[in-house]
Amino acid sequence: MAKKKQTKKEVAPVVDTPVVETPMPKKDTWEIKDRLYYLKGSKKPISRSIRSANLFWFDEEKGYEREIKYCENQKTVFVDEMKGDQRLSHIIFRGGNLYLPKEKVVLQKFLSMYHPDKDVIFYEDKPVERAEDHLDWLEFEIAAMNAANNLDIDMMEAIMRVEVGSEVSKMSSKELKRDLLLFAKRKPQLFLELVTDENIELRNMAVKSCEAHIIELSQDQRTFTWKSTGRKLMTVPFDENPYSALAAWFKTDEGVEVYSQIEKRLK
Repeated sequence: MAKKKQTKKEVAPVVDTPVVETPMPKKDTWEIKDRLYYLKGSKKPISRSIRSANLFWFDEEKGYEREIKYCENQKTVFVDEMKGDQRLSHIIFRGGNLYLPKEKVVLQKFLSMYHPDKDVIFYEDKPVERAEDHLDWLEFEIAAMNAANNLDIDMMEAIMRVEVGSEVSKMSSKELKRDLLLFAKRKPQLFLELVTDENIELRNMAVKSCEAHIIELSQDQRTFTWKSTGRKLMTVPFDENPYSALAAWFKTDEGVEVYSQIEKRLK
């Protein structure tokens, strides 16, 4: 009996099927809680209404503006998603504020996320952010007060001259220290900027040299000269503060020599 000829079994090629990942839905990070809103500015009227309709919000995902309004009987603020009757509701601030309980989610989102007058006419009270800002301010104050307490008298004078001008020349050392500490507490950010400004002492020297009539600034505030001889020292660049310009010039080769002579005459 003849043997049946066996044929080689063909193996189908393996094709990699791309795995299509289903995008995960975006997680709603909205926090359910009571919220408080305030009108901006110092005036707090007995009552004030803000716009609740004829508003538009640009939807980046869809790529176009969508009409929004607040209707108490709707579950959305987007007009194209509303169903049935649209009963427009008023939004009224009383005594400058508006309290919304956590159940008023639609109105909260309307004010916190979509309303174009947010941070223009009104703002949402955010205690956590307010506490963080206050903490940052307190840290600035501490840093500024510590820096102020460790400054030498020349640096104190240089910084206070920025704040009070030529009056600093009439102050005693105790008055100077007191006002410096008050300045550091009142304007800590500005104070710390001045402490780290490498030109502050040079600028102070520039002012003192003019007050002592060692050098002179022309009436048009464009030229510095030696008071005794009238010899020109430098020309102030256009649209620059004269004393800041002179402070920068003190760093040049010629300016260093002049600065050295001024120091000797002021002693």
